[in-house]
Amino acid sequence: MRRLSLAAHRPMLAPPEQQDRETPMTYETLSIEKDGAIDRVTLNRPDSLNALNPQMVDDLLDYFAGLYWDRSVRIVTLQGAGKAFCAGLDLKARSNAAPDQINSRGPADGLVSQRRISEIVMRMRRCPQPIVSLVHGPACGGGFALALASDIRIAGRSARMNAAFIRIGLSACDIGVSYFLPRLVGVTIASELMLTGRFINAERALRVGLVSEVVPDADLKAAAQPYLDEMLTTSPLGLRMTKECLNMSVDAGSLEAAIAMEDRNQILCAQTEDFNEGVRAFLQKRAPAYQDR
Repeated sequence: MRRLSLAAHRPMLAPPEQQDRETPMTYETLSIEKDGAIDRVTLNRPDSLNALNPQMVDDLLDYFAGLYWDRSVRIVTLQGAGKAFCAGLDLKARSNAAPDQINSRGPADGLVSQRRISEIVMRMRRCPQPIVSLVHGPACGGGFALALASDIRIAGRSARMNAAFIRIGLSACDIGVSYFLPRLVGVTIASELMLTGRFINAERALRVGLVSEVVPDADLKAAAQPYLDEMLTTSPLGLRMTKECLNMSVDAGSLEAAIAMEDRNQILCAQTEDFNEGVRAFLQKRAPAYQDR
């Protein structure tokens, strides 16, 4: 059995001062470009269509865990190198393993491995930074899950997404897809896509509200920029708390529960100097200079 890396298991709630990253972390399967307060993350296994192998799982777990306290990063973009966003689980890597290694794994070991993959999307939702996925080419299985777990999705015209798990003898309910997809497109379309494993292309994804915009593949980065620029005009705390409240409100048991979270957010934000600066900037018709305090 593969030895698990310690990095992927570091505590989520490490002290904030240990988490700020002034220089990009180095990973085997991820390329990270620092662009001011934006992390531009690229899944970087283009020869394998960025399929999720054990090392990429480790790298994604470590990266998204480290974001939790990292206030130097305000937004993350996620994309794939080469011809695909992410083709899902690397089945070739699995098939190349020794048969005795595959067959000797019991349910307990299998559940640990499964939970390590599904923990990626949990960490994507826990991190306070909005995640913008730029999807082109195949986004299948686990790649589909990464896109769904993002906050905003922009599709290239070549994008093709599906819940591929059901086509290889598994359930289509995997890595959060059964949670995210019906909330994004409704139960009817989610049932169609998950029960058949059929692909949804970029244009239909736009029609059903799965993506915000469809552009030529070469224009994905440029298309994302207005979203990033507009989010950067907001106060850092306001942006973080908006993502958190949206997460909570999706599952709120009542209107009262959602409003209680909203009221809490507004009172907390109103105590900051950034709120005073935002009001001054609005009245003076200038851009605010937020300090995240």
